[in-house]
Amino acid sequence: MDGSSQRLTSLARQLRLYKPPPPSPDEIEEQTIEENAGKVVSQVGFQESATPIPTDPQRFRPKRAAVLVCIFEGDAGDFRVILTKRSSRLSSHSGEVSLPGGKAEEGDKDDGDTATREAKEEIGLDPSLVEIITVLEPFLSKHLLRVIPVIGILRDSKTFTPTPNPAEVEAVFDAPLEMFIKDENRRVEEREWMGEKYLLHFFDYETGNKKYLIWGLTAGVLIRAASVVYQRPPAFLEQNPKFRFPRDVNSDTVMR
Repeated sequence: MDGSSQRLTSLARQLRLYKPPPPSPDEIEEQTIEENAGKVVSQVGFQESATPIPTDPQRFRPKRAAVLVCIFEGDAGDFRVILTKRSSRLSSHSGEVSLPGGKAEEGDKDDGDTATREAKEEIGLDPSLVEIITVLEPFLSKHLLRVIPVIGILRDSKTFTPTPNPAEVEAVFDAPLEMFIKDENRRVEEREWMGEKYLLHFFDYETGNKKYLIWGLTAGVLIRAASVVYQRPPAFLEQNPKFRFPRDVNSDTVMR
């Protein structure tokens, strides 16, 4: 086994032991709503009378999505992550840097399935090349999706030639994962969500004479992924938004 394989194997072993923090009360409530949708319960002592669980039709139900944090070893022996620049023609997040991924579909077995299916559609990454290792705790997207980061390992990056879908992706590139816990080429803005302040991180990155701005949800996921991979906190205050959903939203409700 060469050094590259050993490093990735060691990383996979470490990541399999990762246990995300316990879910917040809001997350537990939302997951319960999702799991019980359409189910019936028997009242205690009255097994014969199955009663539909009462749900508030006005209550906001977050949609689920997954993104793929695909890690491989670069020529310099560093861990790197695959990123995309979204097409400027897309209706949401156009022109932004993103991780491959998207909304869950009915046929997906799990979050890993969602993330790898989307990666194949967006950049031509064959799911068989990616070893799914673990998932991180969910993040709340600007458009109020529950986004699950899925960590996968690409053992041999030479087997992958990006073929971006021009309808969705303008460019495919990679960046060193460790940069997301260093306090370099970074700025921050303070925002507020449901009465709680949080920090929005912006990283400037240049590769191949092209400049990219990595920010928002993508930066938040990569900060957390890098912290888990390198087993140390970022060299700056992270402060993600608390995972809380408003009870009354409409299609225009976004985090600002």
